[in-house]
Amino acid sequence: MVDELLPYGPDGTGEHDWLMVEKRGVNTAWLAGQLARFAGVREVAVGYAGSKDRQGVTRQAFTVQLPGRKLDWSELRIDGVRLLEVQRHSRKIQRGSNDGNRFAIVLREIKGDIDVAQKQLSALALRGAPNYFTEQRFGIDGANLARARALFAGRRLDRNQRSFALSAARSAIFNAVLAARVVDGTWDQIVPGELAMLDKSRAWFKTDIDDVALADRCARGEIHPTGPLWGDKPAPLGERLAQLEDESSRELDDLKRGLEKERLDTTRRALRVLASDLSWSFDAGALHLNFALPAGAYATALIRQVCRAEL
Repeated sequence: MVDELLPYGPDGTGEHDWLMVEKRGVNTAWLAGQLARFAGVREVAVGYAGSKDRQGVTRQAFTVQLPGRKLDWSELRIDGVRLLEVQRHSRKIQRGSNDGNRFAIVLREIKGDIDVAQKQLSALALRGAPNYFTEQRFGIDGANLARARALFAGRRLDRNQRSFALSAARSAIFNAVLAARVVDGTWDQIVPGELAMLDKSRAWFKTDIDDVALADRCARGEIHPTGPLWGDKPAPLGERLAQLEDESSRELDDLKRGLEKERLDTTRRALRVLASDLSWSFDAGALHLNFALPAGAYATALIRQVCRAEL
C-alpha cells in the first residue's frame, strides 16, 4: 500500500476538482487520461504529483480543471479505481510537488536468517540505504535506455517517451557512480571535494575542505553526499571525486554525450536515502514493513538491502 504525502490539501475554492483516488492494477498516467476523458477535457487539464506503481493499493490526489462547471463524479466507473473524496481546489497539482510516500509492504514466503535481517533493518533505520534508481525507472527489459540511445542517434520520440528516455539515461549514470561509492565505502560519507545536499531538499553546495562539522551533520542525516544527474556542464567536484565519477561511468560515455547535446541542466541527487518511521515485524513466514520515503526515492531500493542482506 502506498499513500502519497502532499504538503497541502484541497482549499475548497477555485476551478479545479480535487480527487482523492485509490487504485489497484492501474497505471497513473493511464488513469489521468481516463479522468480527462470522463470530464471531457484535454489531458493537460489533469494534474498529479507523481506516478505510483501499477501493482498494490495506491492512494493519490488528482486535480481536473473545470472552470464554471460541476461534474457528478459519482458516475465514474473504472475497474480497479475507487473515488474516496471530491473537493474544489484553486490550482493544478504540479508534478514533483509531493513530499514523498508512505508504504506498507508485506514480503511473503521469506527464507533466510531472520537475525541477519533484523540487524540489517536496524542498520537501515540508522544509516539509510543507497539511493539507487531501480528497475521501474528503466522500463520493461530496459526499454527506456534503448529509447535514449535511439533518441541520441536521431530518432524522434513523443514528449512522454523522450522524458522517460532522458531520465533513464541520467539514472543509469547515477547508479554507476553510486555503485562505485558503495564499493569504496563513501556512499554515506562527506569526502573532500564533495557536493553535499541538504536533507529533504534539492539544494546542494560544494565542500572545499575536510570539515569535521560536515561529517557530523552527515552522520545525523542533515546532509548527504551526492551523485550526478548528467547535463551540459561539468559539476564543480574535487579532483578525486571527479575522477571517480568519470571512471565509474565510462562505459556510459555515449549517454553522457547524448545528454550534453540535449543541453539539460547539470544537477545532483543524494546518494543516500533515509526512511522515516521505519518499523517491521515477522509473522508466519512474512515480513511486514512500514516506512516513509522522500519524493523520488524507491521503496525497492530499501527492500533489496534487506533481501540481499548487504550494504
